[in-house]
Amino acid sequence: MTSLIRNCVKNMSAYVPGEQPADVNVVKLNTNENPYPPSPQVRRALKMIKGDNLRRYPDPECGKLRAVIAKLHKCAETRVFTGNGSDEILALCTKAFVEDKQTIAFFDPSYSLYPVLAKIRNVKSRAIKLDKNFEWRMPPADAALFFMTNPNAPTGILYPKNEVAKFCRKSRGVVVLDEAYVDFSRYNCLDLALKLKNTLVLRTLSKSYSLAGLRLGYAIGAPELIAALYKIKDSYNVDRVAQELATAALRDQAYMRRNVRRIMAGRRKLSEGLLKLNFAVFPSETNFVWVKPQGISAEQLYRLLCRQKIFVRYFSRELTRDYLRITVGTDEQINKLIKAIARIMKMKAMEMENK
Repeated sequence: MTSLIRNCVKNMSAYVPGEQPADVNVVKLNTNENPYPPSPQVRRALKMIKGDNLRRYPDPECGKLRAVIAKLHKCAETRVFTGNGSDEILALCTKAFVEDKQTIAFFDPSYSLYPVLAKIRNVKSRAIKLDKNFEWRMPPADAALFFMTNPNAPTGILYPKNEVAKFCRKSRGVVVLDEAYVDFSRYNCLDLALKLKNTLVLRTLSKSYSLAGLRLGYAIGAPELIAALYKIKDSYNVDRVAQELATAALRDQAYMRRNVRRIMAGRRKLSEGLLKLNFAVFPSETNFVWVKPQGISAEQLYRLLCRQKIFVRYFSRELTRDYLRITVGTDEQINKLIKAIARIMKMKAMEMENK
């Protein structure tokens, strides 16, 4: 049977998402979901959807939703593409902008889906390693497609805008600025996508809008790049319900901003709590923190927390195995996490004393 499967698929490793435990009582801080509910306008829009309308196909070009996005970002609708989550748009970029003998590049560590997409596309990939502080120097600009998460994941670090702009201008291919976490940051690079012909900015409703379960993302860039994505997308890639609920969420910017402020306050609380436990905490511009435990390995702490039904994210690769990524939760969740880590660290210290 394996002879029926493409070699590149047989030989690749699949993307591994964060654990999704069925127990609703766990403290789930491993997948960067928003701990607060979406806008009340989303719930109202859901109630307004008539079941009879679901027998009809949705608008294939998401006209109403694109108009709202264009108004929000003060750009033409021809500069907006909507997708089934930003992951779909990333996959479409590998099909639209990369020839078979060309290269897809990205930083390492970064979003672990990027190398998987390159393998699916069966083209060369180039992982450009960040330095020991997870910062970057100007990468080569010859890739047909460069994925740059900014702020980066899993580190939470925001790259300098002037350096990002310099790279976009010198790049020979398409640069995709994946701004999944940008609403939690001091600044964004949307203006680059509106000025430069080779730059796309991606946004998602999964994080700041509390709609990870909806799967809605969008891209903004030059009309020519947007038109190329529309040529190759699925016929009806965004369903009717998603279009209506996303439109409602985007119209309620005030609610989203309040939620973002709550999460940023939680980020400070979480960072301060971990610093008091002598963790190394990297400066974050996202809804998570990237930390290095002291006195215990990241893997051991991750497993001990799992036993207490507290889930954080551990990446076992060489570059990341000493660190944990922890989503900012509610104050209650943060307090439970800090207390659990303090207990574990106390037990660990006692074990060391008794040796």
